[in-house]
Parts: sequence; C-alpha cells; structure tokens
Amino acid sequence: MADSSTLSAQNNDPSFTHVLDELNWRGLVALSTDAAALREALNKPITFYCGFDPTAPSLHLGNLVQLLTMRRLQLAGHHPLALVGGATGLIGDPKPTAERTLNDRETVASWVIKLSDQNRKFLSFEGENKAQMVNNLDWTSQYSAIDFLRDIGKHYRVGKMLAKDAVSARLNSDSGISYTEFSYQILQGLDFLELYKRFGCVLETGGSDQWGNLTSGADLVHRVEGKSVHLIATPLITNSDGKKFGKSEGNAVWLDKDLTSAYAMYQFWLNTDDADVIDRLKVFTFLTRKEVEDYEQQVSAEPHKRAAQRRLAIEVTELVHSEKDALAAEAASQALFGQGELAELDPETLRAALMELPNIVCEIGISVVTALVESGLVESNGQARRAIAQGSVAVNKDKVTDELALIDQYLPGKVAVLSRGKKSLAGLFFG
Repeated sequence: MADSSTLSAQNNDPSFTHVLDELNWRGLVALSTDAAALREALNKPITFYCGFDPTAPSLHLGNLVQLLTMRRLQLAGHHPLALVGGATGLIGDPKPTAERTLNDRETVASWVIKLSDQNRKFLSFEGENKAQMVNNLDWTSQYSAIDFLRDIGKHYRVGKMLAKDAVSARLNSDSGISYTEFSYQILQGLDFLELYKRFGCVLETGGSDQWGNLTSGADLVHRVEGKSVHLIATPLITNSDGKKFGKSEGNAVWLDKDLTSAYAMYQFWLNTDDADVIDRLKVFTFLTRKEVEDYEQQVSAEPHKRAAQRRLAIEVTELVHSEKDALAAEAASQALFGQGELAELDPETLRAALMELPNIVCEIGISVVTALVESGLVESNGQARRAIAQGSVAVNKDKVTDELALIDQYLPGKVAVLSRGKKSLAGLFFG
C-alpha cells in the first residue's frame, strides 16, 4: 500500500488554476484529443485510466511518468483506474524490431500482483476519489473467439491498423509480425470500451509511443457508444544528448528495490546532467513552480553545488522507496564520495551501494595490492605499489602507506571500501 504520509504531503501547485495548465507546464502533454473539450471535461470530476502491462516483474522510470501524471489528476479531484493488463500482458505490445517472447500464464499472473502492489504506492486508494485497481483479464477472458471477432473486431479497419508505427515498422522488417501482436491494439481498445461501460471512464493517459493504441480505444468507444472520450499522451523523456531516458548502462531503472536499490536510484538522479535537471524536477517531483524556478537560478549561478540534483535525488528516492531509504542512500553517497563516517552507515544500504561499484568477493587478510588489482582499480601489482607509495590508496578511508599491508578488518555487513584517489572506489565483500 501507499505510504500515507508521503501521499498526504503531495499537492498540486496552487499557482495554476487548472490541472491541464500544470500538466502543460511540467511538459506532460505531448499529444491530446481536442484541447478545449478536454479542458471542459476536466472542470468537473471524471474517471480516467492508465494501463500497465506485466511484461516484466517491475515497473520502471518510464512508468513512473504515468503514475505521477495519474496522481496529479487525482489530486485535482479526478478518479483513477489503474489497469494492470493480465490479458494484454499475455500478448505484448508490438516492438518495432522483433517479436516478443510470450511469457507463460503463471509468470504473467505473478507479475500482475507485483505491478498492482507498485501502483498502490503512488495513488491513494482512500477518500472520495479513491483509485481502483482493474485487470483486463476479467473481461477479455469472457469473450469467445467468435464473440470477440463479431462484437469487437468488426469495428476495426485493417488499413488503419497497418498504419500504426510499430506495425508498419515490423511489416517492413525481415521478422514481420504475427497476428497475435497485430491484434494487440484491438485488445487495448476493448479496455477503454469496457471501462467506459463499467465505470463511466472518459479519459485515458499513456506515453506518446502508445498514441496508436490510445486512439484505438477512443475510436472504439465512439463507434460502439457514439460518445467522444479524451486522451492525453505524455512525451517520451529523453536526455539532452538525445538518448532515451531511464537507461543505466543498458539496463532499465526499476521501481522494485530488489532490482534497483535505493542507493542506485539516488545515484541515478544525482548524476543528472545540468541541462536535464530542471525538466526532471518538473516531471518527477511535486515541487512548485516557484521552487523549480529557484533551482533553475541555482543551476545557472552555482552549477558546481549541484543543489538541484541533490533535491531531485532525495525527492524521487523517497517517492519510490521511503524517506528512510532516501536519507540512508544520501548518507551513503556522502560517506563514500565526501564527508561522513562509513562505520555509521546502515549495513544493508552500504552493501547495496558497494554492489553498484566495481567489487570482488575475497577473504579477510587479502593484501591491499591484490585487492587493487582484482577489483580493477589498477592494472598490475607494480601500479598498485606505486599508487600506495604516492599516498592515493585507502581502505575504509584510512590511508595505506605499506605496500605489504593486509586488509584484516571490515565494516558492519562484512564489507570494506577500497579507494584509489577520491573518485575511484571498489567494494570488498568478505566471505
């Protein structure tokens, strides 16, 4: 469940008179249906939804954009439906490059539970406009193949389906596309229709790369019910260098602590480029416009202090994990790379932090020279001895002066921190 204290502290910026204005200022509206009609609809409480497919055991930072967009709409008085796709997760949204590997039903069902629990961390499931969890397997499984083709499939035109970006890309590739993935957009369209019928849902949000699937649902509701519904697509977040946001050395940054530790989450945000940090504060925090503008001035005047990055890192780590985890990660970062006592750190946090560094498993009594070489901080024994002679080597922040020194003590958690200079660190894990 959500941390009630974290949720209760969240507010939309009162300097905006309409939630759509705040979403636009935060850069969260890349595409939408008719803007005037959408604004009018949002003048009174409506029900809206966003879907998350269980194609992995955790949500990631891209999904966090959607969750925070949902939360901002909820704070404005609207009613969120958080859909986890037990049905669509069995199929998978077509990738532009190759066919997905289908996961078995048991795996998808277990991931539905995990993603549902993660959704509960970011939305309030209490109060007048409480969020509700829904699973599209509940209605999709009720359709026979004949009923699905007759009642839903007849509303789709193949020519329009072929024009979808991912479908078009796959048709022009060597791998082609299976009918299974080709039909995904019909399944997602069915979701909007069912939620419209069951809950009066009139708005879907999602990423701009999902625009074709989003319009599939809006078109289906219009064809079947004769009603116009609304869509908001958030932009794909990219770094100032054009690279896709949320990737760390090729791996997604997950919202599950077991997949991306609180320390790794904190460091990810702390390393945000100056050119990106203000946009990230807008999208991923509940700081007000005034607060963000203050940080923008600080980035311009004193970028070396990295005040905006530190605030971003603590805010998002607290949001995704907890205040305790965020403060522990901050303390670990400061102890490893600045001031602070290593021995005072929470052992679990310290171990997680060292897992993000070059690290080795070794036995107590290993020589410093050997540890330097095996951890990759130096390339040879000779280079290790020269580093020691130059006074640039330390174990747990204690300078090493003897090239024959052994490591015979460790920190709580049976670890040690080996450093060469201020920024080249490695973790030692003792068996």
